[in-house]
Amino acid sequence: MRFSNSKFQLLLRWVSLLLLVCAINDASVARDFGPRALSRADQSLLEDLSQRAFRYFWEQADPNTGLVLDRARADASAMDEAHRDVASIAATGFGLTALCIAADRRWLDPHEARDRVRVTLRFFAARATNFHGWFYHWMDARTGERRWNSEVSSIDTALLLGGVLTARQAFHNDAEIVRLATEIYERVDFRWMQNGHPALLSHGWKPESGFLSSVWNDYSEETMLYLLAIGSPAHSIAPRAWHAWRRDWISYAGYSFLAGARPLFIHQYSHAWVDYRGRRESQPPYVDYFDNSVKATRAHRMFCIDLSREFPGYDENVWGITASDSAKGYEAWGGPPRDPAIDGTVVPSAAGGSLMFTPDICLPALHAMKNKVGERVWGRYGFVDAFNPNTGWVDRDVIGINQGITLLSAENLRSGNVWRWFMRNAEVIRAMHLVGLARVKSVRRRELQRGAMLRTPVLSSRSIGVR
Repeated sequence: MRFSNSKFQLLLRWVSLLLLVCAINDASVARDFGPRALSRADQSLLEDLSQRAFRYFWEQADPNTGLVLDRARADASAMDEAHRDVASIAATGFGLTALCIAADRRWLDPHEARDRVRVTLRFFAARATNFHGWFYHWMDARTGERRWNSEVSSIDTALLLGGVLTARQAFHNDAEIVRLATEIYERVDFRWMQNGHPALLSHGWKPESGFLSSVWNDYSEETMLYLLAIGSPAHSIAPRAWHAWRRDWISYAGYSFLAGARPLFIHQYSHAWVDYRGRRESQPPYVDYFDNSVKATRAHRMFCIDLSREFPGYDENVWGITASDSAKGYEAWGGPPRDPAIDGTVVPSAAGGSLMFTPDICLPALHAMKNKVGERVWGRYGFVDAFNPNTGWVDRDVIGINQGITLLSAENLRSGNVWRWFMRNAEVIRAMHLVGLARVKSVRRRELQRGAMLRTPVLSSRSIGVR
């Protein structure tokens, strides 16, 4: 077939334009993936904040079990009787990861960090009560006994495993750590936690009443739980479980994103360990989970700015609402959509936990909170859990999981090390392959083959059946 010169020139321009669009598309994907160029002031803030957060996990952990306290006073003074010695296995997962960071950055002698990791893994491998490999949400930090009549928790065990498997790779030259971490993970019976369901996992189980009625059936903080379950070499569940939960979409301020609950932490916790950058689902609606968290964070900031008409303490740099303490007690709040309990409280870990996604808006927020409010919200372990600039209320506590997500997100921003360690676990990579979380270029190639050339799917509640 022959082409006229004009047709050839037109074809050449079309191919050039196509290549340019591909290059722009690749650049837009890659722009969030490389090391960040941080100012000296940013580096100083992150170093100080991270060291203070690590201090929590070192000082507020029992040296004989490794269990990390659920919360502590911001000034390290004694807790009230109800909370004294209550440890959280989720906080302990963050704590194990914190030890890896501290050893790498030499905040702590690596031998001391290694010894504490061994203590913790020995406890969970041999002493902690478990049911089919799953652990109680809250334990006595000294003895490991159940506290607060807590459930055997699927998500909190998963967050613990995040730390266990990070330690397995960060200390990969320690045979005991590798052996114990592998034993703890492979003992978890993921199929048992399905309670007979063909795909979905239960929130947990109690010996008095059996399985909880709630299941992980929408997008929340549980994506790592499903990857660990699907990739398990001993008790895996079917890959179809990944596609069995609902994908409900929220639109706010021009951003559309998946969200099954209001608190911002649902977009952060699994991402602290699982590196979703550069991957998206290989079937409709082609969700890019990293980009989803970027959009959720940006929408949340705009949500808080819009709230400033009612609560003037919020502004472009003082924002953030996620599950936290409040003047009235603990609140699992957030938005959008608006939670009716919102009273103008600011939670620093909302911005801190999204450092790995949107440093351009999170770093100014942390600088502003520290500089504007100062020592009232900044102490031995970093920021207090929450404060209200509208009323003057300042929390007297810090909460382990909120300190943890800030530390891990900051480290991923600075070095990517938590992602790098955790993603060395072959089980995770295998699970991502099984569920179709493909590299972006691979997905695009399939789209081209299907005739969907360079077209981003239109995501709407109508097209995917949001309730």
